[in-house]
Amino acid sequence: MNSQFTDRIWKRVEPLWNNYLEHPFVKGLGEGWLEEEKFRHWLKQDYVYLIDYSRLFALGSAKAHNLATMNEFSKLLHGTLFMEMDLHRGYAEKFGISREDLENTGAAATTTAYTSYMLNVAQRGSIEHVAATVLACAWSYNFIGLKLSQIEGALDHELYGNWIQTYSSEEFTDLAESCKQLMNTLAEDKPERELAELEEIIYKTSMFEYMFWDMAENMETWPVKES
Repeated sequence: MNSQFTDRIWKRVEPLWNNYLEHPFVKGLGEGWLEEEKFRHWLKQDYVYLIDYSRLFALGSAKAHNLATMNEFSKLLHGTLFMEMDLHRGYAEKFGISREDLENTGAAATTTAYTSYMLNVAQRGSIEHVAATVLACAWSYNFIGLKLSQIEGALDHELYGNWIQTYSSEEFTDLAESCKQLMNTLAEDKPERELAELEEIIYKTSMFEYMFWDMAENMETWPVKES
């Protein structure tokens, strides 16, 4: 079997993604002891993140060179808007957070930096750059969900079980695999210089993912408070 571009990416990101599993926020999710207040903070920040993440899929569809690629980005956009964001809306309802409050959440510094980086790369680059910006989020969340689902009782936890069920589900696994296959297709026959550039984008977004877990754990907004 021929090696694919995502096999190369996996070798680069695996050590970092294994560190995600040791992060206190992620461990708390899997083992059920994460403080609810921290999860609420993650929930609101991730919701506004996903709004911009959805824009990336729409941008990918607009930049697509053929109908098949346009369709792939469209399906990924639909999955984000109507599967992943439904999870957040369900949790918000459980916590008494209105949909309006959820959508009007002010993006934290880390959230702003992360989404701004992705949108900048995607808007300036070609279709393969768009695919590179969205890959780490979907793939790593599926990686985390599948790992946490192996913890005894994690899937049945009264609060965090739904989170783990969603990101380890067959439906979300299919979404992550679609992101991987799209990246592999778009990376075919690219020269090494371009492949290295795409790899760096995926690694940087993986670093931003770690920073996002940190932001949630520490309930960060901005380093300077408004007076």
